Amino acid sequence: MTTPVTEPAAAAPATPSSPIPASPRRAAHPAATHPRVAHPTAAVPRAPGLHAAHPRAARLRATRLRTPRPRTAPGAVLAVVAMSCVGSQVAVSAWLTDAPLFTSQALRYVIASALVLVVVRVAGLRVPRPRGAEWAWLAGVALSGLVLFNVGVVRGVAHAEPAVVGVAVAAVPVVLALAGPLAARRRPAGLVVAGAVLVTLGAVLVQGGGRTDAAGIGWALLVLACECGFTLLAVPVLARLGALGVSVHAIWMAAAGLGVLGLVTEGPGAILTLGPGELLAIGYIAVVVTVIGFLSWYTAVGRLGAGRAGLFTGVVPLVATAGGVLLGGPPPGPVVWAGVAVVVAGVVVGLRPRPGSAAAPSDT
Repeated sequence: MTTPVTEPAAAAPATPSSPIPASPRRAAHPAATHPRVAHPTAAVPRAPGLHAAHPRAARLRATRLRTPRPRTAPGAVLAVVAMSCVGSQVAVSAWLTDAPLFTSQALRYVIASALVLVVVRVAGLRVPRPRGAEWAWLAGVALSGLVLFNVGVVRGVAHAEPAVVGVAVAAVPVVLALAGPLAARRRPAGLVVAGAVLVTLGAVLVQGGGRTDAAGIGWALLVLACECGFTLLAVPVLARLGALGVSVHAIWMAAAGLGVLGLVTEGPGAILTLGPGELLAIGYIAVVVTVIGFLSWYTAVGRLGAGRAGLFTGVVPLVATAGGVLLGGPPPGPVVWAGVAVVVAGVVVGLRPRPGSAAAPSDT
């Protein structure tokens, strides 16, 4: 008698309540079984001559992700624009030699504050509100770069020829090239320092020398410190507040401080002594030098870093010299042209990326 053969029962179809178990090989990679998580090695592209899962290929991929793209060109253009605006102030300031100092400067920043707020409102932008220690950094920017700087320039030329003050400002690139990285606890870049020295030498050739006394040297050193503070004190707050935030808050702080100084030292009626030419000059400085110049400069510092952006302060004497020629002054001599060439060479050297780096990193 034969025993009947029983057919095996058909496998039940897989349902959401009874999922098909993963194979042992897939179970070794939990990420591979998750419907929204890719396999760990699936996103790593193959490097030439290397398998995708090779450790060196993964390191190359990670390095490419971490390396920032160069932003030198936009930052350099903005730095040139900013320093060209500052250089044009030299010729325009000749209309303000007899104007009340603090009152005219306070009016300049009041106009600039109003203009920036209008731009912010029309463009629908938002100005970040400072918090904590950021108020102190911004107050330092306003006090050094906007208040004391202008006082130092005006008082300095009373004791020294303008070229002396100009040479002090020409030393800014060297200070920024050294102080910027050191403040960030990094070693200064050799190319940036070399370029800064060249820019300073070229600016000295353009400005020339000048007679001075002990007080003039003191005012010139104050101008140098304030010009450096205008950049270095803004670096800690640029990342969060941005160029717009730093400019807006520094401008209204300077307007308030200079307004108080003007009322105390020059009286409330000083503003009525300003003539049409002086008001026109103040308006130009407020719009071009303050609004356009500040926004361009702080954006450039954010892109290039303080040290590399500082190279472009050498543009100031070049623009000032060109402005003098346009206003009827004598054409530059051979020494000035040599200074221009040295400034350009310094900028080119300082902006070169570090050897072996894919991008020129910020130095601050």
